[in-house]
Amino acid sequence: MADSSFRILSRRRQSSNASDAPETLEAPRALPFWHYLVAAVLGAANTLSFAPTPHGGWLELVIFALFFAWLSRTSGWRSAAATGWAFGFGNFATGVWWLYVSMHVYGGMAAPLAAAAVALFSLYLAVYPALSSAVWSLVAGRARFGDEDSATARDIDASPRHAPTWHGAFAFASAWALGEWLRGLVFTGFPWLASGYAQVDGPLKGFGPIAGVYGVAWVLALVVALIVQALYQWRRAQRGARALIPAATALALIVAGMLLSLVQWTTPANAPLSVRLLQGNVKQEMKFEQAGVDESLALYKRLITEKPADLIVTPETALPVLSVQIPQDFAVAIRRFADDTNSSILFGAIGVTILPDGRATDYTNSLFGVTPHVNGVYRYDKHHLVPFGEFVPLGFHWFVRMMGIPLGDLARGPLVQKAFLVHNQPVAVDICYEDIFGEEIARTIREQETPAGILVNSTNLAWFGNTIALDQHLQIARMRSIETGRPMLRSTNTGMTAVIAANGDVVSKLPTFTTGVLEAHVQGTSGSTPYVTSGNMTVIAVSLILLAFGFAFAPNRKRSGTR
Repeated sequence: MADSSFRILSRRRQSSNASDAPETLEAPRALPFWHYLVAAVLGAANTLSFAPTPHGGWLELVIFALFFAWLSRTSGWRSAAATGWAFGFGNFATGVWWLYVSMHVYGGMAAPLAAAAVALFSLYLAVYPALSSAVWSLVAGRARFGDEDSATARDIDASPRHAPTWHGAFAFASAWALGEWLRGLVFTGFPWLASGYAQVDGPLKGFGPIAGVYGVAWVLALVVALIVQALYQWRRAQRGARALIPAATALALIVAGMLLSLVQWTTPANAPLSVRLLQGNVKQEMKFEQAGVDESLALYKRLITEKPADLIVTPETALPVLSVQIPQDFAVAIRRFADDTNSSILFGAIGVTILPDGRATDYTNSLFGVTPHVNGVYRYDKHHLVPFGEFVPLGFHWFVRMMGIPLGDLARGPLVQKAFLVHNQPVAVDICYEDIFGEEIARTIREQETPAGILVNSTNLAWFGNTIALDQHLQIARMRSIETGRPMLRSTNTGMTAVIAANGDVVSKLPTFTTGVLEAHVQGTSGSTPYVTSGNMTVIAVSLILLAFGFAFAPNRKRSGTR
C-alpha cells in the first residue's frame, strides 16, 4: 500500500515539474482481442431481448448496462468505435440471419454466397452502433477519471478509461438514438432490431407515444448509463452517497415509462368494425408458378366470400397476378359479394399502368379496395420498397440475377396516400415492411385529409420461413400502434396474422403456417399522440443540441486518448 502510494506521489511530482502536463501522460494501451469478443457476445445476447422472448425489455436493460460498462473501459474514440462495432455485429448477425433463408431457400442463391451476404450486411449495420460509440467517446468520453483517479487508473492497467458521468450519460443517450435513426434513413433505411422495439414488452414502452421508437432508445441508453454511473460511484466507498442521485433518476425513468403506458392518448371514434383477416398459407416456392396462381385465386375467392364482415383483408399479393389479369369470374364474384353483404374488401395484387399503345409499365406492389355500392376501385401503391426484392440499387443487378425473386424493379407510390373508407371509418394501409418506418406512418396520419383511425398491414413473410422474423415483425407492428394510439390489423400469408390494440397489446392472432381467418371487432380511434404530431424531430433535435453542448463544454478535453 505504501509502495503504491509512493509511486502515485512520484507520478504527480513528475507531472508537476513537466512544462506541458497533458503531453507527459502515457499513451493509452490497446485493448486485447478478447475485449471485442466479449462485446460481440453481448450483442448476440441482446438478440434475446427481442421477440419471441417474453418481457424482453427487462433483459435488454441488463444487457445494455453491461455493454455500456464494457464500453467505458475503452480509452478513446477508436477503441470505442471498435467495441460498438463488435456489439452491433454480434446483434445483427444473430438477429437478421433469417435473410439467409430468403436468399438461399427461396431466392436460389448458393449457400456460401447467401451466408456471405448476410455477414457483409451485418458488418454494414454494425457501422451505426460503432458511429454512436465513437461520437459518445469524442463528446463525453473526454470526461475521464478525475485528477485524483487518473494516476491510480494508469497504475492499475496502464490505460486511462472513461469515468461514467452525467455528461457521458446524456451523450450516450443522444449518440445512440441518432445512430439508430441514421440506420433507419441511409440507403432507404433498415431500422430492424432498433433497441426501442424490445421495450414493447418492457418498462419503457410508455415513452413510445411521446417520442417514438428512437425516443424509447434514447431513454433506454440514458437509464443504463445512469445505472453504470451509480454503480461506479457506489464502488468508491468514500463517495457512496453520490450514487443515489443517478440511481434514483434511472429508477424514476423506469417508473415513468410504466405509468405513461397507462395513458390513453387517443379516444374511440366511429362505430366498431367487424373484420376478417385472411391467412392463406400459400407456399412461397410455388406462389408465382401457374399452379400456385390458380390455387391462390381459388383459395382467396372462397375465403373472401364465405362470410361477410365490415372489412375483409387479404395478405400482400394474395392474388399473384397483374391487376388487369384478374379473372372475370373472380372480379364479378367479389363485387357481387361486397354489394350483397355490405362488405368492404382489401386484396393484394400487382398493380400496372397500361399505356395508350397497350404496353404495360410502372408495376407496383399494391392493395386494391372494393367498397359496396361504390363504382371504381381503391388503390394503394407501396411507397417504401425493399432493396433487391422490389427495386435494384444502382450497380447491383448482377446480385439480383443470382436470385429467383420476380419483379425486381417496381414503381413507388406516393408517401402519403388517401385512406380507405370503411363505412365512416378511415383506414390507413401499408404493405410488408413499410410498417417498420414509424415516421412515415405518423406523417400519413398527420397529413391525410381525413386522418385514419385504424392501421392495416398486409404482408407476406413466407420469404423467411419459420424463423424469428415473424415474431420480430409483429413486435415492430405493435410499436406502430403504441406510437400512433391506433389499432392495427395484420393479414399475412404464413403469419403472424393478428389484431393489435391501440396500446400495442395483441388481442388475438392465428397460429403460424395454417390456413385460416381471424375474426374480430375493432374500435377505431381519433386524436394525435405527441409522436404523430412531431414525428422523429423531437428526439433528433434534443440529441443534436445535447451533443453540440457536450462537445463544446466537454471537461478534460486535452486529456483525451486516441486509441
